[in-house]
Amino acid sequence: MPQQTHFIETDFLVAGGGLSGVCAALAAARNGARVVLVQDRSVLGGNASSEVKMHVVGADCHGHKPGARESGIMEELRLEDAARNPAGVYSQWDLLLYEKVMLEPNIRLLLDTDVVGVEMAGDRIVSARALRLSTEDEFVIRARFFADCTGDGRLGAEAGADYHVGRESKADYGEPLAQEKADRQTLGSSILLTGRRHETPQPFVRPSWVRRFQKSDFRLRPIKSFEYGSWWFEWGGQLDTLKDNAEIRHELLRITLGVWDYIKNSGEFPEAANWGLEWVGSIPAKRESRRFHGPHRLTEHDVLRPRGFADTVAYGGWFVDTHPPLGVDAPEEPPCVQHHFDHLFPIPLRCYHSRNVANLFFAGRNISATHIAFASTRVMATCAVGGQAVGTAAALWLKEADNDIRALSSPERVRALQQRLLRDDAFLPGLRNEDAADLARGARVSASSGAETAALVVDGTTRDLRASFGDWSSDSAHAWTSAALPATLALELPAPAPLRVLELTFDSGFERELVLTPSHHHQRTSAPRGPQAGLVRHYRLKIDGVVVHEERENILRKRVHRLPAAVLGRKLELECVATHGAPVARVFELRAYAE
Repeated sequence: MPQQTHFIETDFLVAGGGLSGVCAALAAARNGARVVLVQDRSVLGGNASSEVKMHVVGADCHGHKPGARESGIMEELRLEDAARNPAGVYSQWDLLLYEKVMLEPNIRLLLDTDVVGVEMAGDRIVSARALRLSTEDEFVIRARFFADCTGDGRLGAEAGADYHVGRESKADYGEPLAQEKADRQTLGSSILLTGRRHETPQPFVRPSWVRRFQKSDFRLRPIKSFEYGSWWFEWGGQLDTLKDNAEIRHELLRITLGVWDYIKNSGEFPEAANWGLEWVGSIPAKRESRRFHGPHRLTEHDVLRPRGFADTVAYGGWFVDTHPPLGVDAPEEPPCVQHHFDHLFPIPLRCYHSRNVANLFFAGRNISATHIAFASTRVMATCAVGGQAVGTAAALWLKEADNDIRALSSPERVRALQQRLLRDDAFLPGLRNEDAADLARGARVSASSGAETAALVVDGTTRDLRASFGDWSSDSAHAWTSAALPATLALELPAPAPLRVLELTFDSGFERELVLTPSHHHQRTSAPRGPQAGLVRHYRLKIDGVVVHEERENILRKRVHRLPAAVLGRKLELECVATHGAPVARVFELRAYAE
């Protein structure tokens, strides 16, 4: 059958279905944009998917920065996965991402499809060309805005967006942690494995083609368990991680199986006798390739000595985490060097769009950052919050006459974008709810218990803060905390008003990491899987004493309830009946809108 060409008109094309692309697509669609999401593989999630099985980390640094966990769409995905997937099965995580995207009416998902070209008009992308070889289909997708969330930056490269590959020198940006001389080397890639303990011995016959290792190779790379290994099975940063990916893949398989052979057959680990190899990844988990140039490049200074940005739309907090490009072929070097810091750092919108392609956003590991700054921003939860930011921006600016992001990023529009992100449960350091349409902000707040904290639900901040987060922060609580259950929170408006949309933000436990992982160590340190104990499970919303909504099995932090019609009322009450285990209710925010 000859190849068929399909022409698609949409508002926003997102290339790449990792967590940044998924969050960009969902954010744009939920804010009213028509979205096409193009993913080159059969599952969504990128390095977080069952194809790779890398756990998602972010600003809380595996729980070492309590309270810093990402909110918004990323938290929604974590909470729903923990509740619906208590055994931590990666295929169920894949299906959750698929469900979220496929059931969103404003998204058209094209799996197993590659963006291979663009049509340009001056400095603007007019359309992207994509191929799905498995069905012999070509797609020509016209859109107002485009987002490159591919990691490797294929869409942006086709459009001629400025980018960089490799490590900058100290002199380039005055970064003390940078190389003395610039080079084209990058962080390498990894292939992971999982093992399973059996009742009987499980011999491993070494394939002839795998690497041989000796004890000295692991002096700085200790093997502590057998169920999951390991990010430091790394190699290939000295090559071109894009063009040499096939060679890198083969060598990583040799390395991964060679490490397992050492575990099973070196005699160093007799306790591994009953462990069998269960799964080996088939694609390299890539860390670094192209990084685009935006109007601002995030540098080491922005990460380690952060300053405020007027256009903050995301944040990070992961260590500056550099790796030797040679990976396991540099056994005399530690597998990573982590430069720790206690604070969080803001990331401006100017790092998320091209400086020379007018309507191109990007999110993920390819944002505008130096190699040193990228060493922090590259982790998936940080990539995800950037995706939510660009998706929201694309949706909000669809009605503007121009589609030049550089011109659209006026202070007024950026402030509106920031307020929309906050309303959608994003966290922006130093910013709080200032939405004039939120009727709750002018209400008098009371509570049946914990009255001394009741007013915190309208203070504009939706998490407890720590002074260590930055000079904008202090050790402060921002949730109403009841003394017992049941308990009622009441907001009395200055005058009766039409109430249609009621929004709640509960406490989902940011003081602990919440992660899907095969690692037994991280399973022990993570919050237990299942509905999170602090969430209010059963609650009722009342307007002037009349129940307008009741929820019995809530598992999410952010809930938005749109009533069938506006109800004229003056007193809004939230009755918290039960949690998933906590003895008290904690509510960070209650918003109320006429529409």
